[in-house]
Amino acid sequence: MSTPPLFLVDTLPVGTEFVLDGPEGRHAATVRRLRAGEAITVSDGAGTVLSCEVAGPESRDSLRLNVIARSVVPAPQPRVIIAQALVKGDRGELAVELATEAGADVIIPWRASRCVAKWEDGPRADKALSRWRNTVREAAKQARRPHLPEVREPATTKDLADLAATATTLVLDATATRLAEIALPTHGDIMLVVGPEGGISDTETATLTAAGAHPTRLGPTVLRASTAAAVALGALGALTPRW
Repeated sequence: MSTPPLFLVDTLPVGTEFVLDGPEGRHAATVRRLRAGEAITVSDGAGTVLSCEVAGPESRDSLRLNVIARSVVPAPQPRVIIAQALVKGDRGELAVELATEAGADVIIPWRASRCVAKWEDGPRADKALSRWRNTVREAAKQARRPHLPEVREPATTKDLADLAATATTLVLDATATRLAEIALPTHGDIMLVVGPEGGISDTETATLTAAGAHPTRLGPTVLRASTAAAVALGALGALTPRW
């Protein structure tokens, strides 16, 4: 039995009924073709969830909903920040899609030195960042996630080193210590650094390690830059209280 579809809105109503309109209402009414009596969930992306029942159409592109229950889903702990190196083509969007479905709480586009993709400041970078954010939003809905991951502005290696001072930081490295051998926190932040196709440079590794980061590997195989974060998130879910 499938779970009710999730729709994200900026602000949730306070009453027992409301109209789902705008892009989400259009999707629910004309794409999903939801009908009276069907179950639906609506969230603000910050953990509050309304369990609703479709009362009927309000217009061709909107639905009237009855609120059955209201709940607040706590954010998982520890929080996981993914510093994802920029990846060429649509593999970058695949990386953030999979990471969102696997539970990433924050995603930071990382301008690593060996990135083939270059997000120079300007309209092209803004457009690429917007695609990542849209991908994350749709992936969160697909995964029925009431917490919408934050996608931050692109970061440099120095920015990540600064963040490493306040988070348990893991740098994926196929030759390093296994993740299962590293002591992980039960609260606070874990930052996972995923390099580009060409790997993380020795200089970048040294900079992050000097800031307190731990080079680590997931297993005996080498993963693509677009799939490594999702696999690591699964491991972190099992090795910490997140799951």
